[in-house]
Amino acid sequence: MNRSKFLMPLFFIAASASVANADSKLLFEFDSPNAGSPWRTVNDGVMGGRSSGNFKINGSQDLEFFGNLSLKNNGGFASVRARKTGFGLEKGDLISVRVRGDGRKYNLNLYTQSNLGGYSYRQSFMTKKDEWIEVEFPVDNFAATWRGLAFPNQKLDPNEIRGIGFLIGDKKAGPFKLEVDWIKAGKSKN
Repeated sequence: MNRSKFLMPLFFIAASASVANADSKLLFEFDSPNAGSPWRTVNDGVMGGRSSGNFKINGSQDLEFFGNLSLKNNGGFASVRARKTGFGLEKGDLISVRVRGDGRKYNLNLYTQSNLGGYSYRQSFMTKKDEWIEVEFPVDNFAATWRGLAFPNQKLDPNEIRGIGFLIGDKKAGPFKLEVDWIKAGKSKN
């Protein structure tokens, strides 16, 4: 058997993968002393709820979002958010995250207002308990929500993105933890 014929396709696959990675733009990583400075928590206490959500940059240099979800007093959500300009996203692009969770459902939210209020544009994802996974979110698939209500006619303009965050609101009381290794943006491979 001619080994060069066998190895040649593997070379092209590896080269294609590295080109795809070269096209991605790192939005957030957590390996610097001030990596947590743009992030803040917003929990259901703003509406009378009792959930607690916090974050820290842990010893592994990941953003760790953790707390306890409570359904008392019409509560039921906790979130962590960051302001950022210069996302540089266009229609058809992807946002990718590398996360390790607890087997619960989370949302990735995008915000267009600089105060990170108003509509949030959301996509949900499931985590695998104690396992690192990479999740891709097509920018065109984010759906507008406000206080849990959907607004299907409100479309996301990728040029207007001013913030990003993670939210848990799966209607299951109890502790939660999500670790984020990095957040990237890039072109769709299709």
